[in-house]
Amino acid sequence: MPKSTFTDAYARMLQMLVALRKDAGVTQVELSQRLGKPQPFVSNFERGRRRIDVIEFYAITKALGADPQQIFGQLADQLPDIVAI
Repeated sequence: MPKSTFTDAYARMLQMLVALRKDAGVTQVELSQRLGKPQPFVSNFERGRRRIDVIEFYAITKALGADPQQIFGQLADQLPDIVAI
């Protein structure tokens, strides 16, 4: 069984977060500063090298000026009913 950080569902979430950051016109450095983390933190989760949890998802979306519930809802709408974990 593949690790969930490499599943299609997890990749979709990362694609959404990267697109959200870019659409907001925010660099990785700016996002890392908003999160109080070093820049490699952002690079590592965007590349799937570091797994993020729901609290980090919330913090990242808020730091990008988005509504976490709305973004998660959009993600949930794009995923199948059954997702490998």
